[in-house]
Amino acid sequence: MSAIDNPVPADRFRAPDELRGVAGRALVVGAVAAAATAAGAFLDADGFFRAYLVAWLLWLTVATGSLGLLLIHHLSGGRWGLALRRPMEAAARTMPVIGLLAVPLFFGLDRLFLWADHARVEGDHLLEHKAVYLNPVAFTARTVFTLALFALFAFLLARRSAAQDVEGDRGKAWSMQKLASIGLLLFVIAMSFLGFDWLMSLDPYWFSSLYGGIFLAGAAIASLTFLILVASWLAEREPMSAVYTAKRFHDFGTLLFAFVMFFTYLCISQFIIAYQGNLPEEVTWFKERFHGYWAWVAVGLLVFHFFFPFLILLHRSVKRKARTLARIALFVLFMRWVDLIWQSRPTFVHEGLPVTWIDAAATVAVGALWIHFFVRALASRPLLPVGDPALREVLGHD
Repeated sequence: MSAIDNPVPADRFRAPDELRGVAGRALVVGAVAAAATAAGAFLDADGFFRAYLVAWLLWLTVATGSLGLLLIHHLSGGRWGLALRRPMEAAARTMPVIGLLAVPLFFGLDRLFLWADHARVEGDHLLEHKAVYLNPVAFTARTVFTLALFALFAFLLARRSAAQDVEGDRGKAWSMQKLASIGLLLFVIAMSFLGFDWLMSLDPYWFSSLYGGIFLAGAAIASLTFLILVASWLAEREPMSAVYTAKRFHDFGTLLFAFVMFFTYLCISQFIIAYQGNLPEEVTWFKERFHGYWAWVAVGLLVFHFFFPFLILLHRSVKRKARTLARIALFVLFMRWVDLIWQSRPTFVHEGLPVTWIDAAATVAVGALWIHFFVRALASRPLLPVGDPALREVLGHD
């Protein structure tokens, strides 16, 4: 199929002009929140790095999770992914931005990680043993390599998709599928180690063989909830109101339901294995998070991160309503933020519930700045892959 006989003109799915306004407002909000976050760094350096870590991890998982879903879409050929391909590509293309936003964290590694504090490592047999892997140089190199690898796959897939718009398919769908087959394998491995590094190694004495899968499932949830919010916003505007139909949102809701189930299964399995093993290296991590106020947070996560979305997404009518599903997605995305706090913060503070305004400011700052670049990437191309041979089927049967 050539560009001349392409039945879906690119101009038909040009991004609405309102997106430019969203990008501008996001930049302003991000700048103000970043200034507030910087002020927090002077007032409480430790609190800043802990808050910024959670904020960066939240938006990292949105971006990387979108890349993972994009790879799955190209492998499976699902029609749900065709409708979300351009938002997924736009999110994945922000990987260099995610890398730049991580830079402040590298100035506080010794405030976040025991293994980065040379004085703490000396004399500790376990930390000395792990120092070959857990050291600032290797840690930084792994992060840079992983984000560069993700950026490469995002670039290659987006370039092939853009060429498909202009030239027609000409085997590009098959080319993207082959690239995704390699990319998904590398993505799962690299993303797992990213979770090991940035979250599990906060407590270098603890380990879990399921943690990589939990981090991957959490990223899938974070990215899918964000993509649902984007689709809901676009569904109220031309030209996407006829594309994001009730059937499409039902597909998105069903996929979210599946990832919530998988995430909860892994978390509960991790707890059961640790409980049955009853080893100090494994139990201590849970003991800290089931103590004091953190126990109430754990109960809240069980109720609102699992039971609430599980029960409400069982209803077909709920998943078919764009606004209702968007509200659920926003709430679940908020619970992902709470879960990241629950996973990381008890390592530093065992008593009380140390969540401050810096946590909110850092999350808004990183999120708004990231959204600015995401929106710019999204608006730079047609909102649907107009050269994909399956697009006519999607448009004609919804």
